[in-house]
Amino acid sequence: MNHGQQSGEAKQEDDAALTEFLASLMDYTPTIPDDLVEHYLAKSGFQCPDVRLIRLVAVATQKFVADVASDALHHCKARPAPVVKDKKQQKDKRLILTMEDLSKALCEYGVNVKHPEYFADSPSTGIDPATREE
Repeated sequence: MNHGQQSGEAKQEDDAALTEFLASLMDYTPTIPDDLVEHYLAKSGFQCPDVRLIRLVAVATQKFVADVASDALHHCKARPAPVVKDKKQQKDKRLILTMEDLSKALCEYGVNVKHPEYFADSPSTGIDPATREE
């Protein structure tokens, strides 16, 4: 077999896999509704009647959001925990995702986020000032 035949067979396999994947998108219901994806695609000037392409964009968007959320969680866990003296608050080990965590995660994907200074970035925001220790 020569090189031309090998690359032709690989191309046919790739085409078959792509066709199968696109067909599977017809049976898949993504987390992000088709209407929402169509709205934002239309808003950016893109019109496509093919539902498979709309769902492909939805799946890619879902993957992006999941990756950013996962990275933001890693940033949140890497942040030093605030010192808590109250035993009741010591038992509460919930993580608080801040805008700083999200901004760091998005920055890794080339998205720079600037937020107004009035955003609540402190885990103690919203806690009664009498019980807050900063």
